[in-house]
Amino acid sequence: MSTTPHPDQESQLIDLYEHPGHLLRRAQQISVSIFHDETGGVVTPVQYAILRMLSNHPGIDQVTLSGLVAIDTSTGATVCARLEEKSLLVREVIPHNRRQRALRITPAGEALLQELIPGLQRLRKRILAPLDDAEKAQFMLLLDKLVHENNPHSRAPLARLRNESCDED
Repeated sequence: MSTTPHPDQESQLIDLYEHPGHLLRRAQQISVSIFHDETGGVVTPVQYAILRMLSNHPGIDQVTLSGLVAIDTSTGATVCARLEEKSLLVREVIPHNRRQRALRITPAGEALLQELIPGLQRLRKRILAPLDDAEKAQFMLLLDKLVHENNPHSRAPLARLRNESCDED
């Protein structure tokens, strides 16, 4: 399908499928479609990411949570409000900072995360199915590198908790 030029030649980017951004967008479309197939559409991928991160970091505030999921704070607030409406998380005013809210996943939210595990395992297998085992490992390493090395260029960069160490830094 792709007419990728020899590594020594600079591409003129005439073929849309030579654009990494286009291929990443298509990969995202495919991933979201399979996500909904495998999870039954109970939550969106961003809602899942928020619940998963909140499960790992109970009591963090919305701004910190948005940074850990790498979404802008207004989107984070909207998604958290929807998850609260679904009784999957609760927001509590932080006593020492009444403008911020501490977030906690509810037992229903934790139960949902557990229910989603088999579908998410199938999702991973389906997305990586075209690759052999060595390619899967290489792809995940390269994708991780691409995302983390380009993090500063994001409109919503991934943040880290103060106590997390980062090998790349």
